[in-house]
Amino acid sequence: MSLASSHIDPILTHSAPSRAKVLIVDDDERNLLALAEVLHDIADVVKASSGEEALRWLLRERFAVIVLDVLMPGIDGYETANLVRSREQSRDTPIIFLTAINKEDGHLLRGYDSGAVDFVFKPFDPTIVRSKVSVFVSLHEKTIEIERASADQQRLLQEKLDAQAQSLAALTALRQAEARQELILSSLPVAVYVEPPGDAARQYVAGNIRNITGFEATDFAGDEALWTSRFHPESGFGGTHFADGTRTREYRWLHADGAYRTFLDQGVMLEADGAVAGTIRDVTEQRLMQDQLLQAQKMDAIGKLTGGIAHDFNNLLASVLSGLSLIEKRGKLEGKSLEVLQMTRHAAEQGKQLVSRLLSFSRRQNLSPQVVELVPICRSLDSMLAPTLGGLVTLRWEMQTGLWDTFADASQLELALMNLIINSRDALPQGGAITVGVTNRTHAGSKDLAAGEFVVMTVSDTGVGIPADVLPLVLEPFFTTKDVGRGTGLGLSMAYGFARQSGGFLQVRSIDGAGTDVELWLPRAQAREQVPAPVEPMLDHVGRKTLARLLVVDDSRTLLSLTAMQLTEEGFEVKTASSGAEAMALIEQDPQAFDLLLTDYAMPLMTGLELIASARLHRPDFPAVVITGYAEVEAMNNRPENVTVVAKPFTISNLLSALESSISS
Repeated sequence: MSLASSHIDPILTHSAPSRAKVLIVDDDERNLLALAEVLHDIADVVKASSGEEALRWLLRERFAVIVLDVLMPGIDGYETANLVRSREQSRDTPIIFLTAINKEDGHLLRGYDSGAVDFVFKPFDPTIVRSKVSVFVSLHEKTIEIERASADQQRLLQEKLDAQAQSLAALTALRQAEARQELILSSLPVAVYVEPPGDAARQYVAGNIRNITGFEATDFAGDEALWTSRFHPESGFGGTHFADGTRTREYRWLHADGAYRTFLDQGVMLEADGAVAGTIRDVTEQRLMQDQLLQAQKMDAIGKLTGGIAHDFNNLLASVLSGLSLIEKRGKLEGKSLEVLQMTRHAAEQGKQLVSRLLSFSRRQNLSPQVVELVPICRSLDSMLAPTLGGLVTLRWEMQTGLWDTFADASQLELALMNLIINSRDALPQGGAITVGVTNRTHAGSKDLAAGEFVVMTVSDTGVGIPADVLPLVLEPFFTTKDVGRGTGLGLSMAYGFARQSGGFLQVRSIDGAGTDVELWLPRAQAREQVPAPVEPMLDHVGRKTLARLLVVDDSRTLLSLTAMQLTEEGFEVKTASSGAEAMALIEQDPQAFDLLLTDYAMPLMTGLELIASARLHRPDFPAVVITGYAEVEAMNNRPENVTVVAKPFTISNLLSALESSISS
């Protein structure tokens, strides 16, 4: 019979869940009904019609007593009793056998041997059955009550032990927290103070006041003037102002070592009479980092602006220089006309140099780093600057023996050193000495400079110096302390940008009225950094026959037309496109129609590098040259294979050399 068909008497479905349960097992439904009727007011009755079903009930429930028929189909009562006794959860459950056979001793002994505690003979007397079952039900209920009482006592004992353990743990944790708090306060730049009302001296009660101020807490206890006399004159400490019982102040205070530190002072009013408790924290490094972050953000914004301006300006200069070259080649100019053309070209070249200086401080210039010997460069600068310095200023060179070579752009290095020396000259209106020291240095690494070996060039003067409030601004582009018309403010910022882009650093130290030292750090050259010498451009292109078919792409229509005219006159067959999409349409029609792709880098929607990558999907070996108005360093480093870069404004010789090199490779 399935468990799904209920064998619990309907009378018992609303019985209290705490009542004992009796399991009656008989294959005769009439006996089950009769026994259930007799026992329902003693306990909850569960009926099973076979030994197998009884065993399944025993897996689910705990019973006070089992009333078990001896003779049943399948496994009989004896076998069922043996299985009940073999299971841990039902081993001690009392079993009363129901039997209709005789009362022979052998039969009774077998029943007791199977685990029975009593027998009831059929036909059974209800009173006897109730009496026997009641005994075991009462015993079961007492057992359950004892177990519950024992469990309650055990639970109460455990709760008491847990409470004691928690109390002990809380006390231990409190002591550990106090010790940890004291340790933390003593190790951090934080000190806790109490200010009594009135003019009583401030008392420091916790923290490491010595690390913050350089004085012991006892030094302040009886000397109010020690604290108040060391405020920076410009800190604006002022009076005490409370909002909602709290105050926050920031000021500069003179440390015992003679340097000013920035303190964040936070307090809370404790009492109506004016007593205050608070903390002071040294935030000098934090404020310095915030200033550096703001400076970096400002320089980045200026650099992006400069890069954009340089790109457009280089396009204009390239158009001017290309146009001048065409005019000079097509017409035979003489006299004033030739002079005007040369003056115009000179002005364009000056504009090119100005753009280069702008890109220097924004760190977006095209550099050509190589292994540089410093001694020849210093000798060249010495002879070049002698007339510029005049008779009142002396230039001295102090070169360490065994100087390392550096890895940098030689022309930009010369320009940077020249700017630094001229700055020092301008700081010596009454004359004096400028010393350029060149030494080898090993740096352990910092936030400004990676660890490694460097060559350091220090330009020192004994001039007017730089005021402390101005010193943080001197590396900013267009900032200058010189009179109007005497400086652009690009010298130091250009040198700084060059140093950073070269993997080095520039540092300025100065004392107002006592001179300035500027250190230019550049990395030492390694053997692997040797670069091949640049290929000399081919200058003789007169009478060149058609060498190649070129696809020239530039979004500047003026520059596109001028470049195409120049290349046509040099013997190339030229096709033009003013966008990447227009160029791709021509390439897709016939990828073999062109011998080389010459493209601008910065174009809307599709850059020159993206155009080259798309073109090489149709023709993997497509030769290409990129023209750029300013140095997109990361993009150029990631350019496709075998792509030559030409910087604007370019000369026709430079461009031809790049084209011929790319076509022949």
